[in-house]
Amino acid sequence: MATGPLTQMRRICLALPDATETLTWGQPHFRVKGKIFAGFGDHRGKRTIGFKLEREHADVVIQDPRFERAPYVGAHGWVSMDVSGIRDWDEVRAFLVESYRLIAPKHSWAAFQAEEATHRAPKTRVRQPTAARRHRRSG
Repeated sequence: MATGPLTQMRRICLALPDATETLTWGQPHFRVKGKIFAGFGDHRGKRTIGFKLEREHADVVIQDPRFERAPYVGAHGWVSMDVSGIRDWDEVRAFLVESYRLIAPKHSWAAFQAEEATHRAPKTRVRQPTAARRHRRSG
């Protein structure tokens, strides 16, 4: 069964270090150490996700019709994405992580990077030394 966009957004945002959800301006927003890095709401009758991107990245992204500059803060790199245009939640996660990186304090971002490195580390099988393997077979 598919989950709704707010549920998906919560799953992504609240997995980030020090992230919390607050109700701000009557809509769910996600903060890191008190600063908003993403929001979910309605804009002109559409459900949208808002996040901050590097300004150059925002300039490129808004060429796609699923995106537009966010009201009031678009000049600072904030973008709104129409949730009906979401095709891939990994793409949305990348946007949310970029926003988090731009807003989060250095120690929160470092914690995220450490978690990512742990999850992406190759799984290696630890082999017992040769003598221990021989002993186990003979016993």
